Amino acid sequence: MSDKITHECGVALVRLLKPLSYYQEKYGTPLWGFTKLFLLMEKQHNRGQDGAGVACVKLDVPAGEAFMFRERSVKTNPLDKIFKTLLAQYNEKVDAGTIHPEFPETVHKGFDFGGQLLMGHLRYGTSGGYSMSSCHPFFRRSPWPTRNLALCGNFNLTNTTELNASLTQMGQHPIFATDTQAVLEKIGFYLDEEHENLYRSLRADGLPGDVISQRISQELDLTRVFTNASRKWDGGYSLCGLTGNGDAFVARDPSGIRPCFYYQSDEVIAFASERAPLMTVFDLEPEQVSEVPPGHVIVVKNHGAITKTPFTPPLPRTECTFERIYFSRGNDIDIYRERKALGAKLADQVIKSIDHDWGKSVFGFIPNTAEVAYYGLMSALREHRRSEVKSAILEASNTGKLTEAMLDDLILNNWPRSEKVVSKDIKLRTFIGQENLRNQLASHVYDITYGSIHPGDALVCVDDSIVRGTTLRKSILRILSRLHPRKIVIVSTAPQIRYPDCYGIDMSELGKFIAFEAAVELLKERGKADLLTEVYQLCRTEVTDKAKATVNHVRKIYEPFTPEVISAKIVERVSPPKNGWKGEIEIIYQKIENLHAAVPNHTGDWYFTGKYPTAGGYRVVNQAYINYYEKNEGRSY
Repeated sequence: MSDKITHECGVALVRLLKPLSYYQEKYGTPLWGFTKLFLLMEKQHNRGQDGAGVACVKLDVPAGEAFMFRERSVKTNPLDKIFKTLLAQYNEKVDAGTIHPEFPETVHKGFDFGGQLLMGHLRYGTSGGYSMSSCHPFFRRSPWPTRNLALCGNFNLTNTTELNASLTQMGQHPIFATDTQAVLEKIGFYLDEEHENLYRSLRADGLPGDVISQRISQELDLTRVFTNASRKWDGGYSLCGLTGNGDAFVARDPSGIRPCFYYQSDEVIAFASERAPLMTVFDLEPEQVSEVPPGHVIVVKNHGAITKTPFTPPLPRTECTFERIYFSRGNDIDIYRERKALGAKLADQVIKSIDHDWGKSVFGFIPNTAEVAYYGLMSALREHRRSEVKSAILEASNTGKLTEAMLDDLILNNWPRSEKVVSKDIKLRTFIGQENLRNQLASHVYDITYGSIHPGDALVCVDDSIVRGTTLRKSILRILSRLHPRKIVIVSTAPQIRYPDCYGIDMSELGKFIAFEAAVELLKERGKADLLTEVYQLCRTEVTDKAKATVNHVRKIYEPFTPEVISAKIVERVSPPKNGWKGEIEIIYQKIENLHAAVPNHTGDWYFTGKYPTAGGYRVVNQAYINYYEKNEGRSY
């Protein structure tokens, strides 16, 4: 994605089902689980670079000793810093003789992360800023192990304000910081309630304190806790939690918006946001990795029992399409095939754009995340060209006109030609504070390979999506025009992004979408600006007079225009000054029907179609328009 957006976080959880001595004996290290956690996080580093955090719970710790630990960082390369710090602590104790790796009990006692239950988080900040206080895992502490809670997740909730209000009504004093804090306190409230109910019942039976503590740990029902806590949640989420007694849970929203997968054997149960990391880290085949079912919570008790239970009524599955287009790594075989299919589905539009002029067309891609789709497009173009060449050869052969020169012209001179035209040169440093200076630097993030095309060629570049058009306007189109092509064609494997997302991606301000800007400008040009006020009134009614929003009134903004008309207006808005170059620019977007054909099992397309999976989404899109119309900046939820 040439436009930077912040998006889905990554989670990982590892629960060892054997004593540490088992892993020392079989794998030669008592840190087998710790290493697996690091690898799962490293294989998901694409999911978060604003911060990282890990937590560990040790089982069967004597009273008076710590049992729950956390390490976090928001520095550059936070994951590396965390694990280097922890391993340095471990090695220091080995060198000092307080830890002996061949005796796992010393690792369990002497190393903070020498436990059987480990959890990690990779953060992309969508709210709450980028400070340590917003970095997962979040902790809720108590001297009672069963009331301690560590929580991390990949999620956004649309009704955080409502959740905080419900906490206030319960008598709490929540800190209105992030939806993570709201979720933590909501789960914590019902965890406390579960604990108190068990405590009172057991105390009434006259049991001694140490027995009460053991019984609470055994009987604590995290499924019930999570079911009660999540009753009013609206949004997309994959959540992981640990309690101080060694219980763990992983839950996924009822629409399946956010992804989560797991692997279970007699040695371990492990969870991750993506399937491929589990396959790589544990050397698995695809069928050995399972999906956490939407609307289910998987609970692992401290004694190793595992349950999988629905916690809420099911909703239609609407998995996030952007996971397949962009966010997840492309080494998952299904995602790889889908991205190739996305590229292939664009072939007909591209062929029409270049007018079948194969000899004077060059194909490339812009960000690295578009590379697989580019391969799919090139495969489809070559297949199409093979069919054309075959027909021409057969026709010439039948009429006796086939010559060597003709074959050279058909095959060698008119074959889809690919070049490495664009490369990403540097990463913009975020510490640059002045906006003008940032923009100047951003214009040099991409560079071109001079001489890779001939003046007069059409240059086709594949991008995976176009959100704001900022990078196209300020960087990519400017540098591509230096190659003096007769035409620049930008091909987006995603359809036009028209509506905000509120389930994980930081895309909630309508006025920043280039497609929305184009539609508004078209309305004004064609004398239909009154529609903007009409939609504003409808949106206000939707969010203020109804208990639940059910209609996306912003769709009216786009209804007068075809996607092609909006694309043409987008071209006008992102085109750089000519500066002597007189070529043509065209932007081609994926068609919605082709998106669904290429990615059939992930139907979450609300940012393209405006059809949201929950009531919260409809409230957010209408509020986003109200904010735009009233010139209020910031998130709409």
